[in-house]
Amino acid sequence: MRKTISILGSTGSIGLNTLHIVRKKKKLFKINLLAANKNYKLICNQINEFKPKIFIVSDLKVFKKVKKNIKHKKTKIFYSFNFPKKILIPSDVCVAAIPGIAGLNPTVLLIEKSKKLLIANKESIICGWDIIKKLSSKFKTKIIPIDSEHFSIMKLLENQKLSSIKKIYLTASGGPFLNYNPTKLKNVKPKEAIKHPKWKMGKKISIDSSNLMNKLLELIEAQKLFSIDLKKLDIVIHPESLVHAIIELKNGLFKFIYHETTMVIPLANAIFDDKIEISDFIKPKLNKKNSFFFNNLNFLNVDKQKFPLIKLKKRLNEHRSTPIIINAVNEILVEQFLDKKISFNSFYRYLLLILNDRNYKKYAVKLPKNINQIYEIDIWSRNVMKNKILRNSNA
Repeated sequence: MRKTISILGSTGSIGLNTLHIVRKKKKLFKINLLAANKNYKLICNQINEFKPKIFIVSDLKVFKKVKKNIKHKKTKIFYSFNFPKKILIPSDVCVAAIPGIAGLNPTVLLIEKSKKLLIANKESIICGWDIIKKLSSKFKTKIIPIDSEHFSIMKLLENQKLSSIKKIYLTASGGPFLNYNPTKLKNVKPKEAIKHPKWKMGKKISIDSSNLMNKLLELIEAQKLFSIDLKKLDIVIHPESLVHAIIELKNGLFKFIYHETTMVIPLANAIFDDKIEISDFIKPKLNKKNSFFFNNLNFLNVDKQKFPLIKLKKRLNEHRSTPIIINAVNEILVEQFLDKKISFNSFYRYLLLILNDRNYKKYAVKLPKNINQIYEIDIWSRNVMKNKILRNSNA
């Protein structure tokens, strides 16, 4: 019997890697639902190739164009998630990979219809973990994180008592500016920041990776997913991006997981419950002696002068909704940087402005009980940040 699969964010890097796996094992899969934003060409290609029962397009202009030009009888095309929920079909696997807070509602919506939810959207966990956890328990949906770091932590924690752990390290490549002089970061252009040396990713996550904001968010994610004290979580620079997480045990031993810099590995293992031969999906990268490199693994402390955002770690747990505020503000800062309205090295300064705002605590102490209350905090954060940027630009 074929596995049914739904993919939220089918035109992004995670979605494309998932479809690569599906393509390699066509006879094993049936696509229930695909969702994307505005890549018209890819959307049309995916409808024609995979013939999903439902395709959701988030961009209104692109939706109208797809609806007009694609007359595929087997695929129903909808704008955003505005359709009768009763037409949703249960899936064996749902991959949640819509970036940003925009991915929260679709992720929550599909929990009920999914046996297994593979989450790549860290913002959903950061902002809505309590809701996701409650719903997954109610509908008996298995949650699997597929960020390489959190997938590795999950594997390292199997058969491991939390009480035996001294520290968990999430690795960071250091991005394109690892060897930059901090004084030059002010002049970094968006096209430079999105050129990640190891991973092929979208613009948002590439910017987050270049200044290590992604690691701050991943610390929050790990804390929520694995119920680990933030004090036991840390970040280490690993330029080779081959080791994705390290566990330091109290007995003096260290454990780590090593794999190539491709999301196909955690995705395929999550989809098939580790019962795979990875060479069915990718060709392993070997050196001249046909063996993996284990001798050139470097690990460095984070330079806080070069990556000042790391100094915010101590404030991540300041109040219950601080992570929601930090996430929202960061999305605005990335957007403004890509539009060349703020400098690359101004992220830390702007985040401090919001964390020191006179109304910050009023929103940060809130405990949201539903998505609308999460959005209320998110919208306040975005509006205040936009106003601060505007005032600064007019000064």
